Amino acid sequence: MKATRLFLTSLIILILASYQSIATVTDSTALGFTVKFEKLVKVPPDSLYAFLVRDIGKWWDPGHTWSGSAANLSIDPVANGCFCEKLANGGSVRHMTVVFASPGKMLRMEGGMGPLQGLAVTGIMTYIIKNEAGFSRITLTYSAGGYIPGGAQKWAPIVDKVLGEQFGRLVGWAERGK
Repeated sequence: MKATRLFLTSLIILILASYQSIATVTDSTALGFTVKFEKLVKVPPDSLYAFLVRDIGKWWDPGHTWSGSAANLSIDPVANGCFCEKLANGGSVRHMTVVFASPGKMLRMEGGMGPLQGLAVTGIMTYIIKNEAGFSRITLTYSAGGYIPGGAQKWAPIVDKVLGEQFGRLVGWAERGK
């Protein structure tokens, strides 16, 4: 019994350590914050980029949507393209606007994510994908700032957690080859 408990505790610590190694709040002040995630993914860059933009409804957590269904999400990976969500009764949400798209290399979008959307905040989310011996090193950086009552630093750990979950889901989806 003790050996099983020790094994499970060790496994949980390893899982948490591996998550922590890819997620970091790199800067946080009253005016803004930056979070960053990085991971080597065992798929080619073009495939990873396709998973990122084409399959967002399959890997994004539906609990972090307005509609409750990630299948309602889409990204149009062109300048001024929309990271959008369909809502019931013909409604919609523009989460972010694409400002730079280079297939297999980079996707940059602008906008306040989630509850930041209702504040005087702007954010820049950048996915950079680099080829490393046929695999992909993906880096996600999200910097947000503006007027945030009570200061932006209180939002940094929340955004870090939510985007870290989404990043982990993207990597997992891509590595399973779905």
